[in-house]
Amino acid sequence: MANSEPSARVRSGVFLVGPAVAAGCLMAILWPLFALGDTPTILPVLVVGVAWTGQLWYVNYAVGAKSTLGRLGLANALTILRGALYAVVAGFVVVPAGTALAWVPAACYGAGVLVDRLDGAVARTVGRETELGRRLDMAFDTFGFAAAPLVAVLWGLLPAYYLVLSAARYVFVAAVGLHRRRGGQVHPLPDSDLGKYLAGGQMAFVTVALAPPAPTGLVHAVAPVVLAPSLAVFARDYLYATGRLGAED
Repeated sequence: MANSEPSARVRSGVFLVGPAVAAGCLMAILWPLFALGDTPTILPVLVVGVAWTGQLWYVNYAVGAKSTLGRLGLANALTILRGALYAVVAGFVVVPAGTALAWVPAACYGAGVLVDRLDGAVARTVGRETELGRRLDMAFDTFGFAAAPLVAVLWGLLPAYYLVLSAARYVFVAAVGLHRRRGGQVHPLPDSDLGKYLAGGQMAFVTVALAPPAPTGLVHAVAPVVLAPSLAVFARDYLYATGRLGAED
């Protein structure tokens, strides 16, 4: 009886080639859009392709190529769409402020935020909350919090220190990993939705900051007030994860 499982070679092919093909299709779709702007077309489109390929490769690596060969599901398809929207935002890091396409980052990031709310609801409704979906959601959230604030800072729409938010997740994961490698026990985080609510607020604030009509002076004034609670939650989670806070005797 023939083995119904895909061979290792097939799995490796999907692992390596699939994300690159998906990114190539996205680049082909975006080419006419960037051609409408006042910047060279090739560079931002290449950044978009590299950004999306990197996101999909990371998720494939983290979950395992074999795990991604099953049915994708509507919820995960929506999450991947969100990653594509965030990749488009990343393409604008090489586009100067004042471009005729200045509305695109806010539109794409804002649409990604709406899809973020939708994909979770779909997963819960159909009962298909999977490890792949969790990894996709975390990867794209983290990437979006890097790409969108970076564009806003480069365009002068947010203060430079706001990039601390972009680095916070990476610093948290690295610090907890270092604690584990040193022999420390990693404790579960507190059961709280506060981080989710603050992340939603951050997404909304960055979307507004990117929008061309937003008053930049007011955005800069409000930025530290919006940023501080999220950084405090990252610090709290680190203390919980390393047992310095809330550990039971």
